Amino acid sequence: MAGGRNPWGKGPGKGSGDSNGDNGDTPPSDGSDDKPAAKPKGPKNPWLPPDATGGGPRRPANIEDIFKNRGPEGPRRSGGPGGPNFRFPRRSGGGSWLPFAAIGLVAILVLATSVHLVEAQEKAVVKTLGNYTRTLEPGLNFTAPFPIENVSIEDVQGVRALRIPGSGDSAKLILTGDQNLVDLSYIVRWNIKSLENFMFSLAEPIETVGEVAEAAMRAEIAEKTLDQTFSGQGRAEIEQDVRQRMQTALDAYNSGIQVLGVEIDKADPPAEVVDAFRDVSVAEQNADASRNQARGYAQQVLAQAQGEAEAFDEVYEEYRLAPEVTRRRLYYETMERVLSQTDTTVVENDGVTTYLPLPEVRRRSNNAAPAASAPVQPQGDSQ
Repeated sequence: MAGGRNPWGKGPGKGSGDSNGDNGDTPPSDGSDDKPAAKPKGPKNPWLPPDATGGGPRRPANIEDIFKNRGPEGPRRSGGPGGPNFRFPRRSGGGSWLPFAAIGLVAILVLATSVHLVEAQEKAVVKTLGNYTRTLEPGLNFTAPFPIENVSIEDVQGVRALRIPGSGDSAKLILTGDQNLVDLSYIVRWNIKSLENFMFSLAEPIETVGEVAEAAMRAEIAEKTLDQTFSGQGRAEIEQDVRQRMQTALDAYNSGIQVLGVEIDKADPPAEVVDAFRDVSVAEQNADASRNQARGYAQQVLAQAQGEAEAFDEVYEEYRLAPEVTRRRLYYETMERVLSQTDTTVVENDGVTTYLPLPEVRRRSNNAAPAASAPVQPQGDSQ
């Protein structure tokens, strides 16, 4: 197999042992030698990158070659043969559209941060380089673009509600003026009356409203009794006084907050003593019922006594006009009232039996009346 080519080793030929170290890599001359050029010796590894010149043996790959054209999403796509070539669109004259795109983007940004539409129930504060400068009224307003001027819009007419305690807080126990504990929950309704004071006078305005409300409620309940706290009229007075206390404190802070109202949602005894408190309430209700019953009976007896006194006064006036006649009438009426309640009749005239068995006579007459009224049954033929 002279002149054969072995893909796994050195090729045979004269050049294999040549002293000039040519190693068979010298291309054939333009002379009479028409033998094909010798191929590079050594194994051909398909995973090795080719030489940069496009010829010669494949060189070993290093770590830079592996990661040079590779990114987080995989091999990078670059222009040139075998890969996409993306270019920014060009103008007709060959110029780039990139400057115009940048100018348009800046114009949109300036327009978006310079024009502000403030709703009817809103107001806005303007900060120039971080310092407050003015307040924008409702309508279409224009300012310098961001970051020269920064605009913050807030709803100043909407009613905001703050519940105390919150949904995740524990019960609020407040000490009353008569040394009793009451579990209170209430709602504070407020809005913004000065936006610049609301945003720049207090660090945490909403937390400030809650703390002022709690302080005002504790101060007011400390001046009331437990019964006043539970009664409807007492609750109304407490709500009004707490609102006034809160408004005075918030105005002293220049908070820009207006308290619209305070509403007590629940006023109960502590959960630990609620059963005993119910027993006391039931006992108090029973005592009130007994007192009302006694007052009713006293009024009834008094009215009866007053009526009898008025009747006696009338009789006395008649007695003064005709004493003898009045005396006899009183005697007869008294004897009639007394004798109507007894079955014994006493007659003091001579020749008359002093005792009449009226009960026996009345009983016989009563027994005879049903017998006489009963129908007579006809007797039939005995046969």
